[in-house]
Amino acid sequence: MMQSTETVFNHRLWTVEEYHRMAETGILNEDEPVELLEGRIIWMSAKGTAHSSAVARTYKLLQKSLDGYAWIICQDPITLNQRSEPEPDIAVVKIDPLDYADHHPTPREVYLIIEVADSSVKFDCETKGKAYAQAGIGDYWVLDVVERKLYVFRDCSNDGYGSETTLGEDDTISPLQFPDLQIEVSKMLPPHLSGK
Repeated sequence: MMQSTETVFNHRLWTVEEYHRMAETGILNEDEPVELLEGRIIWMSAKGTAHSSAVARTYKLLQKSLDGYAWIICQDPITLNQRSEPEPDIAVVKIDPLDYADHHPTPREVYLIIEVADSSVKFDCETKGKAYAQAGIGDYWVLDVVERKLYVFRDCSNDGYGSETTLGEDDTISPLQFPDLQIEVSKMLPPHLSGK
């Protein structure tokens, strides 16, 4: 009887500093849809129209509601640690006196992260969710534009999020840091198109 052997591959994990140098030297084109997560350079999935619409709607909604209280950044880097610099669809961050000219926001400056998913729900909920939880992001949402649901992750630890709630489009939610703000899930989603 043949004994099965498992091949183990070693991976070269990259640091944020090395990742930046790759972009500076042209190894990575600044327009390439990539992000650094847990030392791995990840190709981001293509964005469909529903994804783009949801990102724009959510950005405008939060920008209007939190003007003067927080900054809303869209698809820009967040430095989680030395090996992770994802580019979430939406991040609600503390207002910075230098407008983040000298660094990307870090977990202690992040109030809320929202990923919008059409084909990446599992990756966003599981892989990205664990990375965000381990970095100490206390409020993480995944907006599923296909199923029209919002997954809310809270109670972060090194093992991931201890609390997961699923909301439908008729539900409302408040960010942990802004409990007086009531957000209708339907307002973040693209409108229903007639005949679809």
